[in-house]
Amino acid sequence: MTKNTDTLAALRIETPPATLREIALGRMRRAIISGLFEPGERLVERTLCDQLGVSRSVIREVIRHLEAEGLVEMLAKQGPIVATISWDDARQIYEIRAALEATAVADCARAADAGVKGRLRVALNELDRTSKENSPPGILDATTEFYRIIFETGGHNIAWDIVSRLNSRISRLRVMTLSTTNRTVSGPAQIREIFAAIDKNDPDGAEAACRAHVGAAADIARTILA
Repeated sequence: MTKNTDTLAALRIETPPATLREIALGRMRRAIISGLFEPGERLVERTLCDQLGVSRSVIREVIRHLEAEGLVEMLAKQGPIVATISWDDARQIYEIRAALEATAVADCARAADAGVKGRLRVALNELDRTSKENSPPGILDATTEFYRIIFETGGHNIAWDIVSRLNSRISRLRVMTLSTTNRTVSGPAQIREIFAAIDKNDPDGAEAACRAHVGAAADIARTILA
């Protein structure tokens, strides 16, 4: 039997199945970001093993990963706890967001073609749908996708890598601000203003709308954390 390219290509695994550790990590990350596990709460290995149905070795790997993401702190004689967010930490995250996102949206506005604008519309429609359903996980996913397209289009791959490393803490802040009055309405509306400027290929307008959006979120966080 002759081996041909199509036959060999069929062997390729395009989407590897998630490992048990990856599944446990995703669920723990979501639980902390959503507030199911509260800031300062102890994370007891035995309890987590029972709750997730996994071994201690898996839980330990997950805890180490979440510590690297800034979601977990290790305290002497206490072990792992859910990390708290101070206003000083939040302020720095918003400053980084403002600097990186404002530049990215401006460059995206310069480069965006019909295809990019269509992808952004799809992300925005999903953001609107999940906002109306008051679904924080869905809102986070749609918002992340919206910004991923923007950074990719603007050619800001290194900046997106930095944002991705901060994404768990950014998501915690987003969920916190979403819990305040009207944020599930005002937040998406502000993001639509960013898109409106990109749709017009207006880099200055996109940058201004982005800074206003991040600034509004920072103001809400300050009232909660300061």
